[in-house]
Amino acid sequence: MPSDIADVRERKLTIALGLNVVIVVVQVVIGVVAASLGLLADAAHNLTDVAAIVVSLIAVRLARRAANASRSFGYHRGTILAAQTNAASILIVCVLVGFEAVRRFLDPQPVRGGLVLVVALVAAAVNFAAAAALGGAAHAHGDHDDHDQDGQLVDEGGDTHDLNMRSALLHMISDGAVSVGVALAGLVILLTGGWYWLDPAASLVISVVIGVQGVQLLRSTADVLLESTPAGLDVQALNAAMAAVEGVESVHDLHVWTLSSDVRALSAHLVLAGHPTLEEAQVVSTRVKAQIGGRFRISHATLEMECEACGAADMFCPIDSPREHG
Repeated sequence: MPSDIADVRERKLTIALGLNVVIVVVQVVIGVVAASLGLLADAAHNLTDVAAIVVSLIAVRLARRAANASRSFGYHRGTILAAQTNAASILIVCVLVGFEAVRRFLDPQPVRGGLVLVVALVAAAVNFAAAAALGGAAHAHGDHDDHDQDGQLVDEGGDTHDLNMRSALLHMISDGAVSVGVALAGLVILLTGGWYWLDPAASLVISVVIGVQGVQLLRSTADVLLESTPAGLDVQALNAAMAAVEGVESVHDLHVWTLSSDVRALSAHLVLAGHPTLEEAQVVSTRVKAQIGGRFRISHATLEMECEACGAADMFCPIDSPREHG
């Protein structure tokens, strides 16, 4: 990960961390005083944000470490593990809040709507400010999405597509939504002098919505860890682009995956035209890497050059387990 991008991400996460620590303390104190499960649920979710941001900060710093003999690809996967941890924490909190919401829904408790309204609105403002801090600087670095001539999505590294930053951003945005929901419930309770069941009901609805987002994030991180094809990448177009390079007859045994949201890797076998020399084969390899590097954001490509296809010339060749030799 480039140091300037890492510095910006670290700074944004630090700002979000400070804002969330303050709001957690305020929500817990007022939530107890107002007897509001909605506020306590929001505080619990913000507390997971504090832990999530700490994990994300650690991951960003780890990703800056150089590769070594024991980790030849470096620590890029640390950001994915952080995102997965954050997604799991979201789901755990949602289950706990949902359980308590059902219990309180069946046995509503008096809630001080005015306090709930004021604190929830402050919390919403803080959370959305933290979300702006996490996502707002992306355009300042020229990070944006575009499409090439074939409609292929080209992500130039925006933070909203980094799963680690996305997980932290999801925490902030979802917390802002939670706070808005809690504030609305507090407003109705204040105006009616009753309807206390709205407080746990709002918590339950919000937990379900956030839980769905957590599952989606968990699936995205699982795809990376399973070395699935990067989302939005057209493998057929990638294969065609490689095969279109002068000197290449065909492509097979193609594998493309992501080490992190910033780093895509590829390995493939290329059947070359004729019987080129080693120097000529190297020229073709350089052309292929140049072709796929910018257009498909392939950061690390390993290409095996062949004069004839090695076995079945399928695009995706199975990977066999090593066999013991007697």
